[in-house]
Amino acid sequence: MLVIPIRTETVVRRTPTVNILLIAVNVLMFLLFDPRLATDALWELRQRHLHLMSEQPAFYQFFTYQFLHADVMHLVGNMLFLWVFGNSVNAKMGHGPYLMFYLAGGVFAGWVHAVFHANPLAGGSGAVAAVTTAYLALFPRSHVTVFVWFFLFIHFFEIPAMIVIGLKIIVWDNILAPSLLGGSERVAHHAHLGGYLFGFVGAMAMLFVRALPRDQFDMLALWKRWHRRREFASALAEAHASPYGAVARARAVDARERAEQDRAVDEIADLRARIDTELSRDNSGGAAALYQELLEKSPSQCLSEPQQLDVAREFYRTGRFAQAAAAFDRFVSCYPHADEAGDVRLLLGIIYARDLRQYEDADRHLTQSLERLQDSARRDQCYQWLRSVRDALGRPAPGPAGG
Repeated sequence: MLVIPIRTETVVRRTPTVNILLIAVNVLMFLLFDPRLATDALWELRQRHLHLMSEQPAFYQFFTYQFLHADVMHLVGNMLFLWVFGNSVNAKMGHGPYLMFYLAGGVFAGWVHAVFHANPLAGGSGAVAAVTTAYLALFPRSHVTVFVWFFLFIHFFEIPAMIVIGLKIIVWDNILAPSLLGGSERVAHHAHLGGYLFGFVGAMAMLFVRALPRDQFDMLALWKRWHRRREFASALAEAHASPYGAVARARAVDARERAEQDRAVDEIADLRARIDTELSRDNSGGAAALYQELLEKSPSQCLSEPQQLDVAREFYRTGRFAQAAAAFDRFVSCYPHADEAGDVRLLLGIIYARDLRQYEDADRHLTQSLERLQDSARRDQCYQWLRSVRDALGRPAPGPAGG
C-alpha cells in the first residue's frame, strides 16, 4: 500500500524562500552529479569526497552528503516531504533560523548513522526528517491530506498530523516495518530516526525558550493542557479516597474549576483556528461570525493585527457599525503603535459620530488620531469631524489643523 502526504491545511503567510532554495539546490546537485550526466571527475569527487564516510568522516562531509541522492525516486521522495512540511516550518521560523535548523538536523542525523554503521551515507533524508517532526511540534493539531493507493483502490484522506507523522512515518516506516518486513539495507533508518529526534526536540526547545512565537496550538501548549487535566484527575481520585470530606471537597471544586478553564481554553483555541482558516479562504463573513462567537466566550480576545482589521472591516462593510466600532476599538487597544492606528482612530471617530451618535467616544478617538496623523488631507478630515463633534457636545472647537 502506498501512502503519500501531498499537502497540509496550515496556512503559509510568507513566501518560504529558503525552503524553495533548498529544494532547488538539491535538484541541481542531483543533476550535476547524476552518473548519466556527470563527467568522470565529478563522479569521482562525489564517490570519494562528498559522501559521509562514516568510518573517518571529514567535517565538511556532514553538510555535503545532505545534498546527494542515490536516484530519482530518492530525490523526489525527500523533496516532496520537504515541500509538504518545510514551507510551514520555514514561514514559522524565519529564513535564517530555518536554514540553520535544516543543516543542523542533517548533521545530527549523519552523526547518528555514523555511530551505528560503517557504510557511506548520502541523501537529505535526515534533514527532511528533522523538518517533518518540527512541523509536528509546531502544528500538532493540523491535518495532512494523503494519497492512498492500494491495488485498484485510490483515494485522498485528511488525517491528523500526529497519526501521519507519529505513527505512519516514524513508527511504522522506520521502526516496525524494517523489523517485520526486512527493510532495504540501502535505507538509512538510523539517520531518519536521528533526524526525527533532532527535529522534535529542537523545535520544542525553541518553543520553550520562546525563540519561536508561541500560540495555543503548538505541542507545548497541548502538553501543558494535558498536564493540567491529569492533575485534575489526580485531585478527584484523592478527593474520593480521602476520609477528610470537607478538605477533599474543597480541592475537588478547585480542580473542577481548572478543568472548566481548560475546556474554555480549548474552545477558544478552536475558534481562533477556525477564524484563521476562514480568513485564509477569503471568507470574511464566516470569520466575523466566528469572532462574535469568540467574544461571547472570552470578551477580552484580540486577534492578530491583520486578522483584527479584516474582521472589523467586514463589520463596517456590511453596515454593522456597533460591532465594527468594538472591533476597531479592540485593535487600537491591543496595537496602539501599529502603523494603521492613526487611520483606524480616525475611522472610529467617524463611526461613533456619524453612525452611533456617541460623541464622547468620537471626541476621544478623533483627538488621539489628530496627534498621530501625518498626511495633511487626513488631518484636515479629522479636524472637520472633530469640530462637528465639539459643536454637538457644546465645547470649543480645536485650533486649525496643521501639517
